[in-house]
Order: sequence, then structure tokens, then C-alpha cells
Amino acid sequence: MAKIRSWFNGVVLGALVGSALALLFTPYSGEELKSRAADYVENVKEEIKQAGIEKRRELEEELALMRSGKI
Repeated sequence: MAKIRSWFNGVVLGALVGSALALLFTPYSGEELKSRAADYVENVKEEIKQAGIEKRRELEEELALMRSGKI
């Protein structure tokens, strides 16, 4: 039981120290970091959407060729 408690205390202490260091050494303010993360997520979503549109177009072209008997 003492080993588990010691391990748990170490995890909690490590998480607190890690969080404090991350806050101290992050080069951006909280709002700026939040804005950058939101922009990144939005860009990834847009890229995925665009890739889906392109793939759908390719598949539709291939299907049209198959239906016409050219493939």
C-alpha cells in the first residue's frame, strides 16, 4: 500500500511540476495559444474537407469511366 501511495504522490507531484514548467516556458499568452490552436484545428479541418472533395471527384470520374465501358 505504501508503494502505491508513494507512486501516486510522485505522479501528482510530477504533473504539478510539469504543468508549472510548461506555463513558465510557453512563449505565448493563454489567449494567443488558444487562438493558434483554434486556427490550427480549423486549417486541418479545411484540408480534410478539401481532400475529401478531391477524392470524391476522382472516384466519380473513375465510376463514369467504368459505366461507359472504357475500363
